[in-house]
Amino acid sequence: MAFNLLTDLLIIFGLSIPVVYIFSRLKISPLVGFLITGILAGPYGFGLIQETENIEVMSEIGVVLLLFTIGIEFSLRELLKIKRIMLLGGGLQMSLTAAVVSLLLWWLGYSPETAVFMGLIVALSSTAIVLKLLQEKGEIYSAHGRIALGILIFQDIAAVLIIILAPLLAGEAVVGSDLLELLFRGIGLVLLTLVSARYVVPFVLFNVAKTRNNELFLLSVVVIGLAVAWITSIAGLSLALGAFLAGLIISESEYAAQALGTVISFKDMFMSIFFISTGMMLNLDQMLTHLPLILTATVLVLVLKTTVNALTTFLIGFPLHTMILVGFSLAQVGEFSLVTAQVGFENGIFSETIYQEFLAVTVLSMVLTPFFTELGYYSAVSSQQLSLPKILTNNRYSLQDGGQEDELENHLVIIGYGVSGKNVGIAAKKASIPFMVIEINPETVRQEKLNGVNIIYGDAAQKAVLEHTGIKTAKSIVITAGNPVSTWKIIEVAKRLNPDIHIIARTHFLDTIDSFYTLGADEVISDEFECSIELFSRVLNKYMVPAKEIESMNTQLRADHYMMLRGPEIQRKNVSGLSLDFSDVEVKSIRVEKQSGAAGKTLGDLDLRNKYGVTVIAISRNHRLMYDLRAETKFSPDDILLVISPPEQLEEIRELFENGV
Repeated sequence: MAFNLLTDLLIIFGLSIPVVYIFSRLKISPLVGFLITGILAGPYGFGLIQETENIEVMSEIGVVLLLFTIGIEFSLRELLKIKRIMLLGGGLQMSLTAAVVSLLLWWLGYSPETAVFMGLIVALSSTAIVLKLLQEKGEIYSAHGRIALGILIFQDIAAVLIIILAPLLAGEAVVGSDLLELLFRGIGLVLLTLVSARYVVPFVLFNVAKTRNNELFLLSVVVIGLAVAWITSIAGLSLALGAFLAGLIISESEYAAQALGTVISFKDMFMSIFFISTGMMLNLDQMLTHLPLILTATVLVLVLKTTVNALTTFLIGFPLHTMILVGFSLAQVGEFSLVTAQVGFENGIFSETIYQEFLAVTVLSMVLTPFFTELGYYSAVSSQQLSLPKILTNNRYSLQDGGQEDELENHLVIIGYGVSGKNVGIAAKKASIPFMVIEINPETVRQEKLNGVNIIYGDAAQKAVLEHTGIKTAKSIVITAGNPVSTWKIIEVAKRLNPDIHIIARTHFLDTIDSFYTLGADEVISDEFECSIELFSRVLNKYMVPAKEIESMNTQLRADHYMMLRGPEIQRKNVSGLSLDFSDVEVKSIRVEKQSGAAGKTLGDLDLRNKYGVTVIAISRNHRLMYDLRAETKFSPDDILLVISPPEQLEEIRELFENGV
C-alpha cells in the first residue's frame, strides 16, 4: 500500500510539472494545470491511477491546511468585522440561489425533493479555489475578498445542515433533536475557540518558542490545527471549518506569522493534490455522452450564480465594481457540493445518472473558475468607464480598510531587538517613523509587546513572516542580527518581495560584506570597521583636522564599502588630502610664569613664528579666552598660551615662558 501511494504521488507530481509549466508560460493559473493533471492521470483519463482513495485523503488534508492558513491570516477581529456580511450576505446568497435553482429544476420536471436538494448544493461555492486565487492576488483583505470569505464561511456551516437535512428530504423522520444538539455543539465550539485563543494557545506556544527548536514549534502548530479540526468534526461540523477556527485561535497570538511560515509549504503541496484529485473525478466518457446537457448546465450555473452573487452584494450595500468581482469569483460549484451530493445519492434523493452529470458540471465549473475570475476583473474595470446611477457606484455599507493590522506604508522593519535594534527603534520613534519589529526571542516579544512596541515573533528569513510586517510597502529594513546565514536569507527574501526596499545589514565578519552587497543589501555596517572609523575620527580630531574633512573622509570610506580599510595599504592621500598634515606639530598649553622674561613683552617683541616656528593660537587670561591676537598683544604673568609647535622646539619655548629669555 505504501509503495502504491508513493507510485501515485510520483505519477501525479511528475505529470503536473510539465503541465503546470506550460500553463504558466501561457499565463494561465496553475490551478487549471493541476485540474488538467488530475483529468489526465485519473481513471477516466489515461488511467495512470485507478485507486484514488489515498489521493482523496491527502486532498482533504490540503483543504484543511488551506483553511488553517486563512484563519491564521484573518484573526477573530477581522471575522467580527464581517459578521453582517457572513450572516446577511451568506443567508441571502444561499436562499436566493437555492430558490431559483429549485424552481427551475421543478419546472423542468424534477421531484420537489430533488429540486430543493440540488438547489442547496448548487448554491455552495469552492472555498479552496476562491481563497487560493484571492491569496495569489493578495486580495483577501480587499472589499470583495472579505465579502467572498464571509459568504464562504456561511456556506461551510450550511453544508453541515444540508447533510443533516438529507434524510428528511429522502422521507425519513424529522431530525429536530439533531439540530438542537448541533446548536449546542456549535456554542461549545465557539467557547472553546475564545478560551483557547485567550489563554491556552499563547501559553503553549510561548513555552515551545523558548526552546528555539523549529521542529518542536512546527509539531505544536500542526497538532493544534489538527486537534481543533478533529474536535469540530466530532461535534458534527466540517474538518475545514474546524481548521479555520484553529487558525483563528493562533492568529490572536504573537506567534501567528511564524506559525504561518512553518505550515505554508505543506499547505501548497497538499492543495495541489486537492486540485489534482478534483480533476480525477471528471468522467470524460460520461461528459462526452451528455456533453450538450453538461455544457448548457455549466453555463447556466455560472451565469445564474454570478447574477445572484452580484445581487446579494448589492443588497448588502456595495457598488457595482464589488458586485461584479464577488459575482464572478463565487460562480462555480464547490468541493463541499461534491460531499453533499454523495450524501444525497446515498439517500436516494437523485439517481446515479444525475449524480454523475452533477459531478461533471461541478468539476467543469471549477476548471473554468480562473478564466471566469479574470473575466470578472476585466468586466469590473470596464464598468468603471460607464456613466451609472449613484445607487450603483456608491458604497452604502463601508468595510473598515486594512488587513490584520492598520496598513503600514513607507515604514521601517527592524530585524532583531537586542541593543542595536532597540536603539534603532528609539531613533525611529523620536523621528516619528512607523516601524515593526521581528524578534526570535519569545520573552523579548512578550515584554516589548507589553511596552507597546509593534513586534512579532518569528524567523525573518521566512517569506510569511516578512509579509506579516507589510514588507511590500515598507521603505527600509534594518537587519541587526549578526548571523550571516540568516542575514543572507533575509536579504534574498526581502528583495524578492520588495525590489525597491532599502536594506541596511549589520555584520561581525569581514568576509561577508561583499556577499551581502551581491544579494542586494544597500548598506552593510561592519562592527570592526565602524569602530576603526570612530577611533580614526577621534585621532584626526586631536590633530586638528577640520570636522568637515573628517566627515567627508568617513562618508567616502562607507561609500566604497570600506575598501580603503580592507586594502593591504592605506595611502595617505587616498584618505584625505589634509588628514595628517599636522602630524609634525603638537598643540600644547604653556603657562607664563611671573619670573619669566617674556612677561610684559608683546608677540612682536618675541617674534615666535620667525625664531622658533611657533604660533600662539589663543591666550587664557583670568578664565577668559583671547583669540584676536596681534603683534602688540602683551603677555601677562599667569597667562595660559595655546600654541602649535614643532616637537623639537617645545622645550625651548617652555624655557622661554617659564624662566625668561
